[in-house]
Amino acid sequence: MSTPASKPGLRARLISDGFLLLAAVIWGVGFVAQRMASFHLGFNGFNGIRFLMGGLVLLPFIARRLRAQKTGFGWMLLAGVVLFVASSLQQLGIGTTSASTAGFITGTYVVLVPVILAVFWRQRTSPYTWLAALIALGGTYLLSTGGTAITPSAGSLLLLAGSFIWALHVIVVGMAVQRVDVFVFSAGQFLIAGLIHMLLSFFIEPVTVTALRASWLPLLYAGLGSVALGFTFQAVGQKNAPAADAALILSLEAVFAAIAGLLFLAEKLNTVQIIGAVIILAAILFAQLIVMRRA
Repeated sequence: MSTPASKPGLRARLISDGFLLLAAVIWGVGFVAQRMASFHLGFNGFNGIRFLMGGLVLLPFIARRLRAQKTGFGWMLLAGVVLFVASSLQQLGIGTTSASTAGFITGTYVVLVPVILAVFWRQRTSPYTWLAALIALGGTYLLSTGGTAITPSAGSLLLLAGSFIWALHVIVVGMAVQRVDVFVFSAGQFLIAGLIHMLLSFFIEPVTVTALRASWLPLLYAGLGSVALGFTFQAVGQKNAPAADAALILSLEAVFAAIAGLLFLAEKLNTVQIIGAVIILAAILFAQLIVMRRA
């Protein structure tokens, strides 16, 4: 985050916001890739390949940084394990729901981060944040039930559980990048999460050549786009963009997921689900606008 003395100019801030917007678009479309791959690959195989692909692509660019990195590997291990759990829940959930639903429910992690910090780290949290979290939870209920059921679907509950873990991942990353080179850290957590997924895939659901042929395009997008480019654009964007800018722009990931789901998978939300999605997005924006006002 910039200090007053090193506050970036308008041009640098706009460029950074542009990188963050690209990350949001890439991640939003990534939900479509995950949905398409779920028809052919188990969640361990898909996540293992995409994370290993993303980590290996970054290695040539961080070779010099890696040699200079002497500590911080414990943080990479912790983040990799958390990333493994979060991605598992997300991929399991998206296999039984739509890309747009997955995008909006996963996006609630933005509101959950300060809530988790308040509960487990005793950090002071605004009452408005708690209100936003409750509103987002209500929107999630409408989105997941669609007015046709009383209880949320199993896939939506998995996605909601995953959003808690994604929020925890954000907190771990925020602590880790203060101690570890951000690009070395990113590659490390990707490789660790990928190796865990591939190991489990070998014993539980081995990847077949047929499955790879059927899902090579979603895998390519998820590995090179969502993982390698998306996280890199996020890191570059957050260098000069205020935290409030980053949170607001990245929350648009859910909107791009809904647009991509409509364009590529012909997914449609009914009226109740649209209301739920709007409520979730409104809660996310409300929480971040409060942060901006306080800042």
